[in-house]
Amino acid sequence: MNLTGGIVLYAVLWFLTLFVLLPIGQISQEEAGEVVPGTPSGAPANPRLKQKMFWASVISAVLWAGCAYVILGGIITREDIMQLDQLVR
Repeated sequence: MNLTGGIVLYAVLWFLTLFVLLPIGQISQEEAGEVVPGTPSGAPANPRLKQKMFWASVISAVLWAGCAYVILGGIITREDIMQLDQLVR
């Protein structure tokens, strides 16, 4: 894995983690009882984006470190992936 591959892998993991974290603990404006005029009642009352972005960064860093260990350590190689095709046939 080169530098560009590592950055792309981290970016993919970061966005995936963020999208998983976004709905967790979400309270709509209707549930909070304070619907702002001009917004849908299902809009988040307090999205806490900074906190979720922080946790997405931490979780994706741990996942990235695990993936980098597997890739760079040779635990799973390209040859292993090529042999998966033979298992299906």
